[in-house]
Order: sequence, then structure tokens, then C-alpha cells
Amino acid sequence: MEAGLSWGALSEPEWRVLRGLLPIYAKDRGCGRRPEQNRSIINGILWRLRCGTPWRGVPPKYGNWNTIYRRFRRWSEAGVWEAFSVTLAEIMVESGHYSIDSITVRVHVSAAGGKGESSTRS
Repeated sequence: MEAGLSWGALSEPEWRVLRGLLPIYAKDRGCGRRPEQNRSIINGILWRLRCGTPWRGVPPKYGNWNTIYRRFRRWSEAGVWEAFSVTLAEIMVESGHYSIDSITVRVHVSAAGGKGESSTRS
């Protein structure tokens, strides 16, 4: 892990790819100041999504929680997260890296069907 980065923070190569996908031009980002700390904001968003805390619980080292929330919402509406997903998937395919996610869900015995019912229906 690079010095100064928190667990799960964007690495330099990741940031180089993603920063070009952010809406930084006035017509794309709405009114307000030009965003200069997008990397920290994204790290704050990732921290919040990973931990599942309320937005107010995001540590101050990532910036003001309200700014982080507003950017997340604005970027969601602008399709930034979809662009991130597509770009990262394309990079993974081009580099030969694939990720398969699996979740195992156990069903309670009472959810398997009524008493005496078989699992196959004719």
C-alpha cells in the first residue's frame, strides 16, 4: 500500500483512469466552485459505501460530509458511476482480469415449501 493511503483508497493508476470521467466543466457540474479535491471526495464516498454509515459519519479527512453527499448525488444523476463501471469492466477485459462475485444464501427450512410438498411439481 502506498504511503499515506487508507485501506481502500484510490491508487495512482486508478485515479489516473477515473479522473477523466468526472464532470469538471461548468456545463456538466452545475453552479458552484470548481471541484479540486475529487480524489478525496471519491475516497470518502467509497469509505461510506464500504462501511454503511450515515453520510454525517464520513471522517473529516475526506472533506465535509455534505459536500461528499452532494457530489455523490450529483454524479449519480449525471451517470458518472455507470461510466466508472463500464470503464473499469473494459480495462479488466483488456488486461485479462475477470472478477466473479458469488453470494451464498441459505434458506430457512420453513421457506422450502409446505409440509409434505415435493420439491418438483408435475
